[in-house]
This record gives sequence, C-alpha cells and structure tokens, in this order.
Amino acid sequence: QLQLVESGGGLVQPGGSLRLSCAASGFTLGYYAIGWFRQAPGKEREGVSCINNSGGNTNYADSVKGRFTISRDNAKNMVYLQMNSLKPEDTAVYYCAAAPAPSGSSWCPMMTVNFHSWGQGTQVTVSS
Repeated sequence: QLQLVESGGGLVQPGGSLRLSCAASGFTLGYYAIGWFRQAPGKEREGVSCINNSGGNTNYADSVKGRFTISRDNAKNMVYLQMNSLKPEDTAVYYCAAAPAPSGSSWCPMMTVNFHSWGQGTQVTVSS
C-alpha cells in the first residue's frame, strides 16, 4: 500500500528555516515524480515545488523560487523540501504527493490533478 508521511513542520519566526521530509513506503520511489503542495486556510491547494523521478529536473512556484529547494534520495525513499527565508505568507499545511512516471522521464508537474497519492500534511506556521 502506497503511503506518504510528511514531517518537519512547526512554528518558526520570519526569516527562519525549516526542512520538511516526506517518507514513502509501499512503492519504489524512483518510479514517481513527487510534488510539494500547500494549503492555507480559506485558500485552494497550490503547487510549491516538484521533482522528477530521477531528481534531475525540478520546478518551483514563483513565490518560493530562490528560497525553497526540493531534493530526493531514492535509496532512502525520502523527499525533502528545504525552506529558507520563510515569510508569514508561507504559513499553510504542506503536503507531499506522488505521481507515477516512466523511467527516465523529466516529467515534473505542479498541478494537483496529476497526483493520486497524498500524505496527511504537516503544519508550517511563520509568525513572530
């Protein structure tokens, strides 16, 4: 059974950093593109970043470019989101999601419709 579990969220001051982790189990991570999404209260879920199945291609939302970095370790079945220079507007529940992708694909989607497997989310709050 495919399962994704996020961790690493918490309360941080503006300008601070957090590293989110997404642990995958029940499937071979290397066959999936992974996306990070977030949802703030009263807002739609939005794509933050994605990484293709090999890790060679990444995308970022304009709002986080230069501040967030996505990475993956297929051997450990882990995906990470390093978040630096956090702002209050980054406050949201963050989710990781998996989408099957052919081996060697550079596919890296950022739309929720492309992802069929989701974690339960981890809360990130940026506040002084």
